[in-house]
Amino acid sequence: MQDEVNEKTVSLCVNGGKISARILKAALQKALAKMEQEKREDKQRKTEKNVGKGDVIYRGKQSMEKLMRQDCQLSNIEVTDGNIKSFEKCARKYGIDFSLKKDTSISPPRYFVFFKAKDVDVMTAAFKEYTGKSLAKSKKPSIRKKLEQAKERTAKHRELEKTKQKERGPEH
Repeated sequence: MQDEVNEKTVSLCVNGGKISARILKAALQKALAKMEQEKREDKQRKTEKNVGKGDVIYRGKQSMEKLMRQDCQLSNIEVTDGNIKSFEKCARKYGIDFSLKKDTSISPPRYFVFFKAKDVDVMTAAFKEYTGKSLAKSKKPSIRKKLEQAKERTAKHRELEKTKQKERGPEH
């Protein structure tokens, strides 16, 4: 078994009259890219599990139909924040399967995040991280305010320097 692993070879056929180093390099790069693509496709096929009727289990953000097809109980959380992309980033980090629904019946639209009931603990952790990040962003002073404060400090510093120079004057 070990000998088989050690003796793997790759054959590469290139048609050409005169093969330069540049042509060989390009052929090898294309061969490596093809191998990596096949490797990714194999990995993707392994992660996709067939359920009863040949349905594929989707991961991450998906439509409500796809989430409901997975035959599991769903739970939801209401989100009023319009910046839902930052939540998607947290959910992707925790590997949560979820679906977003927008309720436009109310003037500020509400968002409902539907997820599998078995992911409740993971979902609460992701939601805590999301709310922590949004609170931290709201507490930070804006860059424009910081810039204004810096301008004021430099103006005061220049005034102090001018007054010091005037006080010294020419000494004889």
